[in-house]
Amino acid sequence: MFDNLRDGLRSALKKIVGASDINEELIDSLCKDIQRSLLLSDVKAGLVKTITDNLKQRALTEQPPKGLSRKDHIVTILYGELARMLGYSGEVITTIDKKGIDDDPGVTAFFKPGKQNVVLLLGIQGSGKTTVTAKLARWLTRHGYRVGVVGTDTWRPGALTQLKMNCAKINVEVYGEEESKDAVGIARHGLEHFKPQNLDVIIIDTAGRHKEEAGLLQEMAEMHKASTPDLALLVLDGTIGQQAYSQAEAFHKAAPLGGIIITKLDGTAKGGGALAASAATGAKVMFIGTGERIDDLEQFSPTRFVGRLLGMGDIKALLEMAKGLEMQADENQAKRVLSGKMTIEDFYAQMEQVSKIGFRNVIENMPGLSGMVKEDQLDAMQARMEKWRFIIQSMTKDEKKDPDLINEARRKRIARGSGMPESEVKHMITQYNNSKAMMKQSKGRQMQGLMRKFGLG
Repeated sequence: MFDNLRDGLRSALKKIVGASDINEELIDSLCKDIQRSLLLSDVKAGLVKTITDNLKQRALTEQPPKGLSRKDHIVTILYGELARMLGYSGEVITTIDKKGIDDDPGVTAFFKPGKQNVVLLLGIQGSGKTTVTAKLARWLTRHGYRVGVVGTDTWRPGALTQLKMNCAKINVEVYGEEESKDAVGIARHGLEHFKPQNLDVIIIDTAGRHKEEAGLLQEMAEMHKASTPDLALLVLDGTIGQQAYSQAEAFHKAAPLGGIIITKLDGTAKGGGALAASAATGAKVMFIGTGERIDDLEQFSPTRFVGRLLGMGDIKALLEMAKGLEMQADENQAKRVLSGKMTIEDFYAQMEQVSKIGFRNVIENMPGLSGMVKEDQLDAMQARMEKWRFIIQSMTKDEKKDPDLINEARRKRIARGSGMPESEVKHMITQYNNSKAMMKQSKGRQMQGLMRKFGLG
């Protein structure tokens, strides 16, 4: 995600880190590199100039706080300016979370406890709104909310069927009326249908609009009036870049927005422009879509996002992903892993957990690893993990419990059963033994806790 922007910003920072002296010429060079990276990501030119002007002025005039080097202070300034560009105000705003996930600065508290919260999803055609409806329902159920969905898209053929299929995967009920063309009426009927069920959140999926179509915008305003939502969310396609501003502005006039969801950020060079333009409207960017899977919706925090762009990692995002798995780890397994006595079965369980979270997510969010592993290396590591899973599946129970039993004859049998060369079987066992040794030697509760969460050896 944002590979070009990330690489450009990190390359610019290397000039500061590697410099023997901080002077105005160096700061000018840094600002030019940052301008180039942001403009290539379709961030509005005026906004880019404001960021770099502030960076230059502060870098040349501010004195670093006690204990912080001038280089580190410049990095901190850039971090703050980019976060503000993406909507961070410096306030500590908390999320109401039924499962107790930690509060995070810059994330809006958007659902009120003790009532049915109505969420109205808006967006133009093709923004991915119906898919996002299911993703948001999934995110909410994972965080302890009881959810119902109302499908009011009467324009696109198959929209209700698609919504029902997606929500069936997560056991969320969808209310819709196949034959009706009265979207506002469907919304009212849906709210009445779910009222006795005492749900926490009801999501209303609407038909896609074009900001130029006055009639559809009028219908959207009527939908807002009829459903009186607690939260109106605009779904924007991240590939449109800074055009997001005019869309958000038009929608905001028709139905005051509480927040924005930006989709398709996993494969676009214009994502930075969409994020910055959206934040410039004053509406909060609440979620970003980072992939195709139903779990690929991430609560957005400007500070955490910028931390990942600059290679500082995001442990918190990893912890939330791990919590989202609702893993119920075997206590005995955890003790074996942490004491360096894990079996091949434990090693396999670790790989399964990492696979569920997403290997790429683990690497991109880990401080010290974020940005250090190249794309082709990530693919190679992912492929190797897949090979190891086949190898372990070809072992007997006794071999998994005690890999020392694996002699040359057993190794050949495992290789034949998994379809892998013997050398790969040897390499897997070597890595398993290295993981055991590293776990045994690792010190500090935080590192052990992190490894226990993610099964990283």
